[in-house]
Amino acid sequence: MTELEQKIQMVNLAKSLFERGYTVGGAGNLSVRLDENRILVTPTGSSLGRLTAERLSVLDMEGNVLEGDKPSKESVFHLEMYRKDPKCNAIVHLHSTYLTALSCLEGLDVENAMRAFTPYYVMRIGKLQVIPYYRPGDINIARELGERALTGKAFLLANHGVVVKGSDLIDAVDNTEELEETAKLQFILQGHKIRYLTEAEVKDLENRGK
Repeated sequence: MTELEQKIQMVNLAKSLFERGYTVGGAGNLSVRLDENRILVTPTGSSLGRLTAERLSVLDMEGNVLEGDKPSKESVFHLEMYRKDPKCNAIVHLHSTYLTALSCLEGLDVENAMRAFTPYYVMRIGKLQVIPYYRPGDINIARELGERALTGKAFLLANHGVVVKGSDLIDAVDNTEELEETAKLQFILQGHKIRYLTEAEVKDLENRGK
């Protein structure tokens, strides 16, 4: 994929997320690794529904702007995750409705905020770790995510939203959509007896993914 094709793909996927209600206003940001030394990230304050390829931000791994508009202030944690996890090639950060609602609940298991009840959650995500609350843009979000970058695919930012990794941008978006749907199902099932997957069933799914 050429760099221009990657930019067009980001614009199209971002617009799709916006039009389907996964994000509103100027919330959320996407990034993708262009090569070993550069990433592409959505600009600060930009609506995911109104991006243009020529205004996307290109940064080096130290955070210097190489082209495009000023990047999202949250590009700091994107960069830290790329630096810590060489296999991470794309990141989606959204304030999607059900995952953000989940992030506002007390008493979540910080090692896994959603116990598995569908095979798709296990195959796509595995577990959902919780990052403590920090104000948006706080450097501690980058520190926390960097420390956990090699331990999972998705991270719930308390009272904030979700951060999801992928092998490429399509994979990261697919992972995010599956995770949001799982959170939606969890709220729908509140008050009902849920048949959770057993440890053996989860292990079987994990083994099939190796």
